[in-house]
Amino acid sequence: MNEAEARERDLARIAAAATAPRGGASPRDCGHFDIHIDRNGSWFYRGTPINRASLVKLFSSVLTRDAAGLYWLTTPAERGRITVEDAPFLAVELDRVGEGHEQKLIFRTNIGDFVTANAAHPLRIETDPDTKTPRPYVMVRNGLEARLARPVFYALVELGREERVGDTIQYGIWSEATFFPLGRLTDES
Repeated sequence: MNEAEARERDLARIAAAATAPRGGASPRDCGHFDIHIDRNGSWFYRGTPINRASLVKLFSSVLTRDAAGLYWLTTPAERGRITVEDAPFLAVELDRVGEGHEQKLIFRTNIGDFVTANAAHPLRIETDPDTKTPRPYVMVRNGLEARLARPVFYALVELGREERVGDTIQYGIWSEATFFPLGRLTDES
């Protein structure tokens, strides 16, 4: 059996475990599955891209993150760690429904999931320590985030506005009656 056939066999085993019926026993710990999600949301197994969208969607449905920040594929039969370079998903599209405080900002991820920014699915902005550029994220589910693709972030910023929050003026955006700060319009000296 060559390397490509071995990879396919292993991926098929993990996929079969993901669709197995739930039993009473805890999943068997398999260590590290040698699955990696890169910064662009692309999935790899043993360094080779997983090109089947249905397989990536299946694996993403059993993806979890523990309290220590480790990522796991947890199936009814087994669980194994995976490596995530930044965030497991990438927000590739933004749709706005309505306007003002009650508008809804709906993001589509690279795996076809939709998430509306709100109190349960907050937006957050980090600053890259090396480039000092913003790194925006939206919570998808259970500690799993999507990093906003650069064009999606630019579209979000274009929709933003200044709001008084407490005794300061902040630049941000509303979604489902929740205000999310996006940053400052000017540098403070």
